[in-house]
Formats: sequence, structure tokens, C-alpha cells
Amino acid sequence: MMPHKPVIFFDGVCNLCNASVQFTIEHDKRDLFRFTALQGEYAHSILPKFNVNVSKMNSILLLEADQLHTKSSAALRIAKRLSGLWPLFYGFIIIPKFIRDFFYDIIAKNRYKWWGRQESCWVPTPELKSKFLP
Repeated sequence: MMPHKPVIFFDGVCNLCNASVQFTIEHDKRDLFRFTALQGEYAHSILPKFNVNVSKMNSILLLEADQLHTKSSAALRIAKRLSGLWPLFYGFIIIPKFIRDFFYDIIAKNRYKWWGRQESCWVPTPELKSKFLP
């Protein structure tokens, strides 16, 4: 099942990732995005079709229109669709991907050390449940 809305895949036990999801929900005024943890059923059923090894993934992913975006490209494409001034960050897309991803990888590599991790995936409130895939 491929949803019609863009799907954000995130590390469900990462505090930074969970905060990012909550931030995105807060600024997704048009209800554009759906979310799922990399540890979930949906990620394990869909991502292998894109040659993604879920167990080795340490990046946010954005699936939109059957195209998978990773790392800084995913983050910038998400920011582009948020309310407020956040779409201005999409201007950084002009920086070559290898440079953007170099800095992204530093944060991804240290995310547990700097922001911590949870024992289990974050569970959305009942009113947010419809935004999440299994």
C-alpha cells in the first residue's frame, strides 16, 4: 500500500528524530505528511523495494511520488512544505549534496550521544494516530 501523501520515515527511538517529527506535525498546517518509524512494519515492507537496509539506516527518509529522498535532501524537501519561514531553508538545496550530507552525517552519527534515545518508539496521541502508518 503506497499512501497518496508523502511519508517521512524516522528513527523511532531517537529523541532528536522524535522531536523533529513533532516539529513537522506542528508546522504541517496543510496535513501533507504521514509518518512511520524505521522500526515499523511499513518501513520493513516498503524500503527494501528501494534497496534500503532498514537495520543500517541512520537517516530521515522522505517517500514522495514513488521517489525516495535521503539525508539533507529529505530534510530540505520537508522544510519546503512547512508553514512559516521554514521553506526558506530549501534554498540550501543549491549546495552540492555531498557537502550537505557531510554535515548531516555528523549529526546523524552523534544523535544518540547528543540527544539521547528512548527504550521504545514514541507513541502518538490518539488525535495524531491517523498521521502514522504501522
